[in-house]
Amino acid sequence: MDDDTLSRAFAALADPTRRDLVSRLTLGDATVGELAAPYAMSLQAVSKHITVLESAGLVTRRRDAQRRPVHLDAEVLGELTRWIDRHRLAAETRLSRLDAVLRDATHHDPDLHDPSSTDTPERTP
Repeated sequence: MDDDTLSRAFAALADPTRRDLVSRLTLGDATVGELAAPYAMSLQAVSKHITVLESAGLVTRRRDAQRRPVHLDAEVLGELTRWIDRHRLAAETRLSRLDAVLRDATHHDPDLHDPSSTDTPERTP
């Protein structure tokens, strides 16, 4: 997934209504009318949200006789998840290294983890 596509997908998901639409589409395909039912907004407004999700590659619309169901592209969600996981793992690795350095430092200097050895005076309420 290129940066532009990634940016469009995250921008589309920044809106709570669009996130809710995506959540509902994980249960199965639905028409715009079905998706609009629980909202206090027009079909046109929901359709605009769907268009944003479609432009981001998160959903597709196909013709099924008289219906045009909206379909969630789970592969794109998988790509977003992989991007997030890659960065989460990198951050966790960095924090693990920091934890190891701090453990090593406190092991060599017991005063670093002994609260009674502090030089700061106690506060009284």
